[in-house]
Amino acid sequence: MIPAKFDYVRAESVAQAHALLMQYGEEAKLLAGGHSLIPMMKLRLAQPRILIDIARIADLARIEIAPDRITIGALVRHADLAANERLQGDAPALWDAANELGDAQVRNRGTIGGACAHGDPAADYPAVMLALDATFVIEGERRYEVRADDFFRGMFETALGPGDVLTAITFAPARSSAYVKLHHPASHYAVAGVAVKLDVRDGTIAAARVALTGVGFTAARAARVEAALRGVATTDMAAIRAACSGAADGLEVRSDAYASAAYRSAMADVFAARAVERALGRA
Repeated sequence: MIPAKFDYVRAESVAQAHALLMQYGEEAKLLAGGHSLIPMMKLRLAQPRILIDIARIADLARIEIAPDRITIGALVRHADLAANERLQGDAPALWDAANELGDAQVRNRGTIGGACAHGDPAADYPAVMLALDATFVIEGERRYEVRADDFFRGMFETALGPGDVLTAITFAPARSSAYVKLHHPASHYAVAGVAVKLDVRDGTIAAARVALTGVGFTAARAARVEAALRGVATTDMAAIRAACSGAADGLEVRSDAYASAAYRSAMADVFAARAVERALGRA
């Protein structure tokens, strides 16, 4: 449980972080909170020769909540999200995830940007970002934006390229949203997690975005559930449960020593219905 030898440098700005990434290439890794990278380094699954610490770039640690847009800096810590009362009302799915994530130590050190950039298939935020139709703001050779649907590309794989720094995540307020999960008792990662955002009109679900994590090899939308929920009455729980059946259809479902693929698929149905019910309670 001892990392391979590495060097350390602190970046004072995004531009400096980008320059250092370009200088050291594949030998370098960005260090934000460290709660995704450091465990992999201890197991020697990651062996960077140099860590570029970006944790003190103050501009990346802001939460901005406007009536039509919410912007979360990449260095905002989980605990800050969990304690934000405005997020609890304006984006409760994200607030749910921040409160469900890890333990007190992880929540007080880990960052939303680091967790998303890591691309862990059982992480909480990727499903939330998909459900919220979030946009990732990235700076490197140029500043550009990537929608969540295009950001998560596979197990530990994202749209971030060489030299890129994730600086912020933005999305519209989503008051009728929720995130629930069946967590692994040791790691608190999602065995099956579901994020939901609903558009409720005149007592029916007019539209839904539903995303899964922990089930497949990357977070993914549950398109069949989204379609089945359209037009369902908000009070018809039997119809909602039926719509959530087969939530993992079309996914390559993971199986490991803790949970089989069949179990994960069954739990995806259960937790999809629970997420919809929680989101409806906030409508």
